[in-house]
Amino acid sequence: MPASTMDSELPVEPQSLKKLSFKSVKRSLDLFSPLHGHFPPPDSESKKIRVSHKLNVEYAGVKGISNQPQSNAKSAVQDQPSASSNVLALPGPESTRDQQKGVANNELVIGPSVQLKGINEVGISGKSTAVVASHISSERNLSTAAIMERIPSKWPRPVWRAPWKNYRVISGHLGWVRSIAVDPSNTWFCTGSADRTIKIWDLASGRLKLTLTGHIEQIRGLAVSDKHTYMFSAGDDKQVKCWDLEQNKVIRSYHGHLSGVYCLAIHPTIDILLTGGRDSVCRVWDIRSKMQIHALSGHDNTVCSVFTRPTDPQVVTGSHDSTIKFWDLRYGKTMVTLTHHKKSVRAMALHPKEESFASASADNIKKFNLPRGEFLYNMLSQQKTIINAMAVNEEGVLATAGDNGSLWFWDWGSGHNFQQAQTIVQPGSLESEAGIYALTYDVTGSRLITCEADKTIKMWKEDETATPETFPLQFKPPKDIRRF
Repeated sequence: MPASTMDSELPVEPQSLKKLSFKSVKRSLDLFSPLHGHFPPPDSESKKIRVSHKLNVEYAGVKGISNQPQSNAKSAVQDQPSASSNVLALPGPESTRDQQKGVANNELVIGPSVQLKGINEVGISGKSTAVVASHISSERNLSTAAIMERIPSKWPRPVWRAPWKNYRVISGHLGWVRSIAVDPSNTWFCTGSADRTIKIWDLASGRLKLTLTGHIEQIRGLAVSDKHTYMFSAGDDKQVKCWDLEQNKVIRSYHGHLSGVYCLAIHPTIDILLTGGRDSVCRVWDIRSKMQIHALSGHDNTVCSVFTRPTDPQVVTGSHDSTIKFWDLRYGKTMVTLTHHKKSVRAMALHPKEESFASASADNIKKFNLPRGEFLYNMLSQQKTIINAMAVNEEGVLATAGDNGSLWFWDWGSGHNFQQAQTIVQPGSLESEAGIYALTYDVTGSRLITCEADKTIKMWKEDETATPETFPLQFKPPKDIRRF
């Protein structure tokens, strides 16, 4: 049987006349107005009401001015100098006095200077030529604000930056390379891997200098002290170790974490160490005495990123519970909790010069102000992957690395993504091993080092041959600022 016949045999639900009239304006007019195609005749009474309301709204501020001549108004004000609070004398030049003899009564003349003696007083000048109302009604202010021209927000134009290119691939680890740190003297860097070793490499040539063993699980965090000859490492074996680089051995261990340690940071001015792990706690350690100073507990999930600064907030942590917390190091309590992200905050980067930082999540890369943590804006593109690491240099080049091997470069000031690079897996590796787990700039900020899932370390630098003509800046400012 055809579908049209079946539809016609379906039972029709009875509906009331009121419900039908609400569904369609045409049906309502068919029911109640046979001439719905014609406009209704104009109503003079409603027009009067509309015009009078408009007059009241537009001219309520000057409606109370009397229509008597200005000389009478001036003499009345001189007789009663404090008669009303809404009359002010605005002094004008000498020539204005002669010009005002033939001016209509309802015009206002505002002189070049206004001198008020008090809120409820009236300043009268011998050279005054006009009396005007001082206050404007709230309706007038509202209507003026409604018709003011809105100035469009100007998004900062990004600075042209040269693209980055891969110039060296270093092999040597037997597992995923999970962490990296650069020596403050900028002569070597160290990497930690899932093969449970820490390897130290020459930064200039990329040659292996030393291999350290001591952990029994993969090494997730590394940091090199700029005040002592110490290197700190943390891993999935719940251990945090302090290495003496003069003896190349472990001299201290910090015990307290209940699960794997995922991130690590050294305070820039005080001899303390911060570690965050899978037990949802960021622990603060005294480097020399090995004592735990604070257990910064408040996150509901793994603490996977942490950085420190010399002034408050001295400790900032990001977690898998999608929050960022600022901590008061004196009392070990939370100062501010930022809840702007919707996914895990796996990476954060503090700008070396500005009072701001960026945080990365699978939903967005967001920029925040310090010290209060005001949200500034989202970066203008979405990487659409899990971002494991990010770093920014002094020139304002932000690099973010994802699980799918994408390495994106951003302009810090404007949030513009000026380059999208893709790492290439080494021969013999799977395509799924293109993830980047850690990255950092060297001390000068001119070289970028990435640690990857294909067991290699790649080094990047700016392309010296690039020019604005060969690599043009393609920037489209956003029409609106997304505030979430």
